[in-house]
Amino acid sequence: MEAKSMSTTTLNKLIEGFDHLTVEDKEYAFEVVKKQLIEARREAISKKAKTVVANLKKGKTKSGTLKDLYKDLEE
Repeated sequence: MEAKSMSTTTLNKLIEGFDHLTVEDKEYAFEVVKKQLIEARREAISKKAKTVVANLKKGKTKSGTLKDLYKDLEE
């Protein structure tokens, strides 16, 4: 999990402001935040995938069977 980037004070202000919204506005805000979270996860997955591909191209990865993996882990 990533480190916190928002101060507690800022987060508390956000929550307090959210409490004052109408139900409809809360639902809208929830959907916006949900979509932003989904996009952030996609970006993180994409970044990891690019790292994996780069490591594969550099020959930093191993391939084999599950048995081979267990053997490497035991060594």
